[in-house]
Parts: sequence; structure tokens; C-alpha cells
Amino acid sequence: MLKYLNSGNSLQNRFIEYVKIDTQSDPASASIPSTAKQKDLGRVLVAQLLDIGIADAHMDEYGYVYATIPSNSDKNVPVICFCSHMDTSPDCSGFGVKPIVHSNYQGQDLVLPDDPAIVLKMTGHPDLKDQIGNDIITASGTTLLGADNKAGLAEIMEAAAFLVQHPGLKHGTIKILFTPDEEIGRGVDKADLKKLGADFAYTIDGETRGSIEDETFSADGAVLLIHGLSSHPGFAKGKMESAIRILGDMISSLPKDRLAPEATAQKEGFLHTVSVQGNVEQAEAHFIIRDFDDDLLAEHGRTLKTLVKGVMADYPNSTYELRIKEQYRNMKKVLDQYPQVLEYGMLAIERAGIPVKKQSIRGGTDGSRLSLMGLPCPNIFAGEHAFHGKQEWVSLQDMEKAVETIVNLVQIWEEKSS
Repeated sequence: MLKYLNSGNSLQNRFIEYVKIDTQSDPASASIPSTAKQKDLGRVLVAQLLDIGIADAHMDEYGYVYATIPSNSDKNVPVICFCSHMDTSPDCSGFGVKPIVHSNYQGQDLVLPDDPAIVLKMTGHPDLKDQIGNDIITASGTTLLGADNKAGLAEIMEAAAFLVQHPGLKHGTIKILFTPDEEIGRGVDKADLKKLGADFAYTIDGETRGSIEDETFSADGAVLLIHGLSSHPGFAKGKMESAIRILGDMISSLPKDRLAPEATAQKEGFLHTVSVQGNVEQAEAHFIIRDFDDDLLAEHGRTLKTLVKGVMADYPNSTYELRIKEQYRNMKKVLDQYPQVLEYGMLAIERAGIPVKKQSIRGGTDGSRLSLMGLPCPNIFAGEHAFHGKQEWVSLQDMEKAVETIVNLVQIWEEKSS
């Protein structure tokens, strides 16, 4: 069987080109995409898809990139989509990324030159122990790298080029979808699934080599707005009820030994304050609520409401508004109805010669919402690590295995079809 080879370092070159393009999304923006600069990368991807020979590649008005590799099989093969997102996290700057390739890693500390205080150590990044002899790519210390999810973009693009160049590898129709704004929870808001026309999909947005994920958090978001009572501070006794203080009391009332990100792991959910702003008269906080179980998720929301009411009882002249909104739901309930989607993904990883790591995501992907929208979509590793921060890294050899997995996967779907 013909296997993918990273000839001419094309995979590395693609990835480095993509991470240098700033595509940070903005949760405060109401536009679609939230930042116009995401389309800068979209245009590059479309041009490269066209150069590969994929004639229908295009970007729509919302910044979504669509493309099709036609079937070369005479079998009735389900249409398979591969999806990655173009934006990077608002949590850390993605402007002026300077990628550094640390060739032939031997277990040493990786000091990032633009901020020597940022050091990647094996003790803090245990997956580095499996990277001896590999090539590790980081940023320079002032930005995130953007492997989340530009590693996935590069891997899908590389697999597409390989498949087009090797028509002897049999496969059904393959769809490609690149989305904006995944990092702010809007990644599939304007995805046109009818136009996409896929039966099943895979996001390429996971972490550790060999991992495949069929379960995500269910997620809600909450906004708490406090209306306090303002007064001149020199004459405030018995009058002022500062919205800032009220909000501080509220945040302090959240559990610290449970229901907090820093106190939970595996299948445990949490309540987490992600931003605060305000003044004496009015203050606002945003929260995320997470759990794998929808009933527990609802219970966490009720906990938040109870805590707010308890704090507000001490401030009789102030009022509040608490809004809880659904964000996405655990995709497992959908994927369990289509076991072959996960089974074929695991087989593709095994054929790449690496152990399968079936696991759950303490987070979400575009696949969460795509699954609930009727497009079953587990998540396959892209090799990204320590995402959303300056210590983000990826292994070139893990990325090569991701490409090989994609190539294997489309062949498996063809083999299993009649």
C-alpha cells in the first residue's frame, strides 16, 4: 500500500506559512467572521486548493472555505468531510508569530528566545518524552504558535495534495471545510451543510498522537449583570452598594475545591469566570459552565443562580440580571448511533503504526455542533499541545502521522463500501 511521505518538507512549509498569518478571532465582535483577517488565510487556502487541482474550492462571504475531491471509486462510498478551523484563540496574541523548528529534540529544555523566561520543560509537558529525535516547532516567546488549529489545516491540505497526486489510491467523494471563529464558539454558525453534502465528518483538531475523541463537554455560557447603587465616596455610608464589590463577593462565593477548572479533571464539570468589567454603578461577569452530563450541567447552572441570589440578599437596593445560554452539547449521544465512524477512525490510526488513544475532550470542537446538526463528527489528533498560550508546540512527525491517518481513513471508507 502506498503511504504518505513528507517529500520536500512540504508539510512543514505549509504549516509555517499559515501560522505567520494572524487570524485571531474576537468574541466582542458581532461581524461574521469576527475578524476580517481570518479571510486572509482563507484566500491563501483557496488559492492553494485550486493549485492542487481542486476546481470547486472557494470561500463564501462568511469566511468558510469549501472544496471537493471527487470520488475515483465505482463503489457507493459515503461522502466524508475533513474540517479544521482557521482562527486562533483570543487568549494570546497571534500577531507576528515567529515559528522556530527545534530539530532532533533530545529532551533538553526549550528556551524561547524572545522571552527567555518562557521555557518548555519535559516536567511541564510530559508528552515531550515521546518526541525524542523529532522536530518540535514552537513560537518565539511573545505569541502563541497557532498549531491550534493550523496544524489541522496543514495536515488536511497535505493529505488533499497527496490524494490528488496519487489517483491510484481509491476513495469516495471527499469534502473539505475550513471554518472561522471556532475559538469563540461560532465555528459552524454559518456552515452550509446542504452545500457541503457530507454524510460523516472528522475534525482534525486533537492533541496527543494517536488520539481520537468521541465525547466533548456539554457547554453553557452565562452573563451576570449587577446594577449597584452609586454615591459620592465621601458621603457613601449607608448608601453605596458598589456593583464591583457585589460582583467580587459573587466570584468569591464560587467553590474553590470543586466545580473550578483548577480543581477538576477527567469527567468532572466546572463553573468558570472568564471575564469581568464594570464600575460602581454597573458591573458584568461572563462565565462558562461545563460538564459531560447534561443533567449535571443544568445543576451547575442552578448552583450559579443560588449563589447569585445568596449574595444579592446582602444588597437590598441593588438588582441583577443573570442569563444562561446554551453553547454546545456532548457529541457522544450522536456518535454512538454511528459506531463505524469511530471504528474506521481508529483503524486508520492503527494503520499509521501508532497506538490508538480513545478519549474525551475537556472542551469542544466544531464537531460537537456539527454532530448535533446531523453530521456525525469525531475529533482526530492534529498534534497540537499547550494551545492558547506562548508555550504551544507541535511535532512535525506527529503532523506527518495525522496526514497518514487521513489518507488511510478515506481508503478504509472505500474498502468497507460496496
